[in-house]
Amino acid sequence: MRDSETFGIEKDHGEEVVKWLNEYAKSQKMKLEARLYGHTISTKNFGDFEMFSWMGDVQNARKLIIKASKRFKIRVIEGGYKPKEKLFRMKKFDFAKVKKGEKTIGQIEFAVSRFGKEQWEIQNEERH
Repeated sequence: MRDSETFGIEKDHGEEVVKWLNEYAKSQKMKLEARLYGHTISTKNFGDFEMFSWMGDVQNARKLIIKASKRFKIRVIEGGYKPKEKLFRMKKFDFAKVKKGEKTIGQIEFAVSRFGKEQWEIQNEERH
């Protein structure tokens, strides 16, 4: 089982979408559990997002977050894309796609300190 904390839901839709994700996954017998963790990020190009974490299968998480984007007509952040280089740095990096339905509308680079209990922060973002 994998997990990720760099998935997001357009602000003011978090509770509704996370509830739907969990119910849908359970009804389809998919291994996925999502939870909001009280962290909101603001982007220059895409607006505000409520971040959530999930545990389960990465393919299920990606498939369901796109399905939720279509169903609720919202933007979502599909995270969990790791950098290819294997350099040791003082920060951890994660990459995410910003999607509206199946269409990718941008990318976000997240960073967080390897030490301590800090939240992910936006390092860089670009619109497609």
